[in-house]
Parts: sequence; C-alpha cells; structure tokens
Amino acid sequence: MRFATWNVNSVRARVDRVVDFLDRMQVDVLAMQEIKCKPAQFPAEAFEAAGYELAVHGLNQWNGVAIASRVGLADVRTQFPGQPAFGKPGQEAIVEARAIGATAGGIDIWSLYVPNGRGLDDPHYRYKLDFLDRLRTEAEGWTDRPVALVGDWNVAPTDEDLYPGGEAEAPTHVTPEVREAFAAFEGAGYTELSRRFIPEQAFTYWDYKQLRFPRGEGLRIDFVYASQALASMATGALIDREERKGKGASDHAPVIVDLKDAA
Repeated sequence: MRFATWNVNSVRARVDRVVDFLDRMQVDVLAMQEIKCKPAQFPAEAFEAAGYELAVHGLNQWNGVAIASRVGLADVRTQFPGQPAFGKPGQEAIVEARAIGATAGGIDIWSLYVPNGRGLDDPHYRYKLDFLDRLRTEAEGWTDRPVALVGDWNVAPTDEDLYPGGEAEAPTHVTPEVREAFAAFEGAGYTELSRRFIPEQAFTYWDYKQLRFPRGEGLRIDFVYASQALASMATGALIDREERKGKGASDHAPVIVDLKDAA
C-alpha cells in the first residue's frame, strides 16, 4: 500500500495535477490540506472517475482537509477530540477545518493542517501550540493500532529543515517551544517516517516569492508521524519534488510512504 500527504493549496485550481499525480505515482490513499473549499465545491467527479472515494471537510475558502482512497474509506471524523477553536478578538471562536480522520486500507489516517502561527505575538501562535498539544494528548491513546498523523505541520524541527536565513521567513516554525511540541509526538509513541528514510536535508515547501524553488531555498514542514504498529509496516518514503515544478504547481511537494501488509 502507498499513501501520501500533500498541501495542494486549492484543490479546485490543481485538480488535474492531483489526479495525474495519483495515477503517476500509484497512490492508494492521499491526505490533502489547504483544499480551500466547502465539500459541495470539491471537484469530486475527477477523483471518483479515477476510482477514489472521498472524505472532505471545509468551511470556507480557507484551510480545509480531505482524504481520497481507492482502498476503502470508513469511520470519517471531521475533528479530533479536544481540537481547539479559534476566533479573532470580538468574533466567535470556531473549530476550523484543520483535521479529518478516516480508516482506509486498514490504517487510521489523519490529514492535518496545523495552524501557521502568523507571528510570535499573535494569538494564532498560542492557538498553534494548543492545537499540537491537544492532538498529541489524544494521539497518545491511539498507539495500539496502525495510525498515521500526516500533513502540513508548519514546523521546521531542526535547523537543517530550512535554508540559511529561512527562520526570518517562518519565525513561528522554529521556536524552541514549537519544536518541542512537535518532538513530543515521538515521546508519545510515534515515529516520523520521512526522516527515517530520508535523513538528509530535503525540503517540502518553497515560497512562490523570490524564486525560492529554483534557488533551493525551502523548508521541510510536511511530515508523517506513524504509530509503532504502522511504522513497522513502512518500507520506504520519498518527497516528490516533480510536483513543485511547472505551471500551476502547489508551493508544497507531496510526501509518499510505502507500506507492507497494511490491511
């Protein structure tokens, strides 16, 4: 079985690329982030024609997560227990469309779009830390089964995970406390699979501005945390940089993981 995670940065703008990727790389399950649409607006026909079932969670033109599977899809959940809400001062806080979970091909996969944080003095940064803490607290109770926590974590866990000077571009991704919150998932019984198979410097995100991609100035912020039951099935991983090239590319590249005996 092969599954992948990809911040597609608007599925409606990139549906052809996404479906072509599924076919080209023979992906069984794809977790998507930043779909930027409501379920009724999702271009479902193209996925269904390619043989994929869908679980979609989106509230507006921002955020949004989805899972596409050709190996079954069941037990869909549109938030994890304890998922925090967020609202600007003076507005009602809501639980944003940043998590969707489902059972696919014998694994419990969560597509996650961790809050960016925006700025160190912004309430969104505390929201980011709260989101990571509550997710880890819940995930500690899931380690007895094959579980994948995948997506755009908006964390660069080590200094090698960003180009020189990249901390100025993403200050909320590199603080000691956000790195500690990310590392806490390992302490909770999870293994980050892309690092296991790709230990060298390898970026997954390049800003559209200032020729970041051709200049090799990226960040590694998309990850796959696996419970030990799932990590034992993993046989390999890759970052598909080809999907960051060409016209109409997302600013993220997909991260792919191969499994044996997943069902």
